[in-house]
Amino acid sequence: MGALTNIKVLDLSRILAGPFGTQILSDLGAEVWKIESPWGDDTRGWGPPFMGDESAYYLSANRGKKSLIVNLRDEEGQKIIKDLAKEADIFVENFKVGNLKRFGLDYESISAINPKIIYSSVTGFGQTGPRAPEPGYDAALQGMTGIMSVTGESDGNPTKVGASWIDIMTGLTSTIGILAALNERNTSGKGQYIDVSLFDVGIACMANIAQSYLATGIAPGRIGNAHPQIVPYQDFTASDGNFMMAANNEDQFSRLCEVVGEPDLPQNSKFQDNAARVKNRNELEKILNDKFIKFPKTHWIEVLQTAGLTVSPINTLKEVFEDEQAKARNSIWNLEHSSIGNIQVLGSALQHLSRTPAEPQGPPPLLGEHTVEIMKNVLKLDDNKIEELLANKSITGMVNED
Repeated sequence: MGALTNIKVLDLSRILAGPFGTQILSDLGAEVWKIESPWGDDTRGWGPPFMGDESAYYLSANRGKKSLIVNLRDEEGQKIIKDLAKEADIFVENFKVGNLKRFGLDYESISAINPKIIYSSVTGFGQTGPRAPEPGYDAALQGMTGIMSVTGESDGNPTKVGASWIDIMTGLTSTIGILAALNERNTSGKGQYIDVSLFDVGIACMANIAQSYLATGIAPGRIGNAHPQIVPYQDFTASDGNFMMAANNEDQFSRLCEVVGEPDLPQNSKFQDNAARVKNRNELEKILNDKFIKFPKTHWIEVLQTAGLTVSPINTLKEVFEDEQAKARNSIWNLEHSSIGNIQVLGSALQHLSRTPAEPQGPPPLLGEHTVEIMKNVLKLDDNKIEELLANKSITGMVNED
């Protein structure tokens, strides 16, 4: 039994931010009805790479869901969404502001037929403000919300985070809001509207870096892999490549200096406390790298770990999944997909709850795989009505679906 067993989610989101959040709900036990157009979630075609006919991108954010093809431009299709909304606890969408209102599927319309529903809208810029009508996507919002201004080498160009950082954080934020509203509903008996945007999340997740600007009025710049407020805390260069290392307090810095053979450094006024080390980071970095370059990464990782310091390799993904810790934490889940066979997907970070751990509810669905099933089992439509809806293209089933 998952923590969200008996919770039903009507998911009209596509691409990444919305689907990533609803996948979390699925892993926690909720039944997620993924509403798709006849051509499906755009990410089904975003490749290579593909596994069978499915893109790796799509497979990363849609496990455990049930796929229905519903024509939102058709009145019968709109009625189906409303009927499903009556049965749902949660409604998630990421259409442009105002688009669903044209179909009578906005929050006001849906809450009128189900006052308990929790309705989450995920957009680029939110429902208010001068940019509200604009579309938004991760790379653009990374530029707009400041993360690119502090990512990259000091003498290089602004750089985006390799993963879709704001999309993922927006999916997480939306899910936190949904769970908060779900808990509040236990007291009030009422649902509510959740307005989450990539813009808001991108700014909020700048956290200590943005707070530093608010405190000083000085915009931080790019400093590569170094930490803006702690020194040393960055990558260093051994004889065969780089590794990450941090000394977060005076005791750790003293131990680091002992290990590298510079025991007097903590008494140097340039390095006597963290504030001084931040001011003189470049000089300290050179001193340390002159020591680290003499031996390989494995040597330094071993001796620094023995000294109780935080140190780690900079892994490729191959090395990540070969790590014994990743194996011990079940970081890969194996699922049986109806057309591909066995597939590997990323395990949920919530799988270690002691009583209701996250677990996969099934593989990512084929396009329209569950249309007829949901019509029968949730909406209780008979075969004649289903055939009529299929014939009118109000809904579409999977090819060769009974």
